[in-house]
Amino acid sequence: MARGRPPAHTRDQVVDAAIRLADTEGLAAVTIRRIAQEIGAGAMSLYTYVPDKDRLLDLMVDRVGSAMTSVEVNGDWRTDLVALAGAQRQLMLAHPWMPAALPNRRLSGRNMLAYLEKGLAALAPTGLDGPTKLEIIALMTGLVASFVTAELAGSAPTEEQVALLGEAVTSGDFPQLAAVLGEGAQGREPSFDRIVDWMITGLVEQARAR
Repeated sequence: MARGRPPAHTRDQVVDAAIRLADTEGLAAVTIRRIAQEIGAGAMSLYTYVPDKDRLLDLMVDRVGSAMTSVEVNGDWRTDLVALAGAQRQLMLAHPWMPAALPNRRLSGRNMLAYLEKGLAALAPTGLDGPTKLEIIALMTGLVASFVTAELAGSAPTEEQVALLGEAVTSGDFPQLAAVLGEGAQGREPSFDRIVDWMITGLVEQARAR
């Protein structure tokens, strides 16, 4: 029986090209036509490797997700979860399209499943049930994505915003806000580890108390 010509490219080449595009130009630049141009293929031929863009995003997320699997779980659930969240943050900062791509992704790739496995292992000492553990991991990922999105956006206030805030505070109409800002809250940089630790501890302790 005669065999057809072997594929000119591989799925890995398609995924790698998509990641490069997303890293340099954003997720909106990742189209089948554009990827085909990048690797020198016909647009329709790419459907040989990936059936649709949604599946392509799954593969992209899983490919870069290998960076999160190196975190070691040592048995202290707070320390372990903060470390896993930190690995997520570094990954999202390296690939700024990740926070937008993560929602509703299917955890079918081995790297993402390995990360989920580590999250569950980190939560094992808490004694929580499986569904609660999965909820906490999902909430942690959402917090990291929100934090990174704010970091990448550069949320420093403008001069006009600072002036308006100053006028409002000195008006006497917002005494609680004035007191907080008087304690130095306005100049305090948000600490990722502190915020994640607060959230994780609160979620676990509240779940245990049910």
